[in-house]
Amino acid sequence: MKRVITYGTYDLLHWGHIRLLKRARALGDYLIVALSTDEINEFKGKKAYHSYEERKLMLEAIRYVDLVIPENDWEQKRGDIVKFDVDVFAIGDDWEGKFDYLEDLCEVVYLPRTDG
Repeated sequence: MKRVITYGTYDLLHWGHIRLLKRARALGDYLIVALSTDEINEFKGKKAYHSYEERKLMLEAIRYVDLVIPENDWEQKRGDIVKFDVDVFAIGDDWEGKFDYLEDLCEVVYLPRTDG
């Protein structure tokens, strides 16, 4: 089974998010979404409209998503890739080049953002 992981806050869920999740899922057989917790958003200076639990519930209802895990720490990505035996790390191309350091563990794919 080819496992894919992506990260994000997914607040005020919209069609661009759905499109990204669909394209990420198409890269493998199983999609893991590491969802930013309220605490990490606060640390990053962000405030989500919906709580972590509300955002998690919405993501779990999307057919492309197989598992939602908490993103508690910016540095957890390497550990998640190993723990969940991930083959592909996928994220929006607004992060282009920022996660190349993960290429020793898995394929890194930057997905084009949805216009509009």
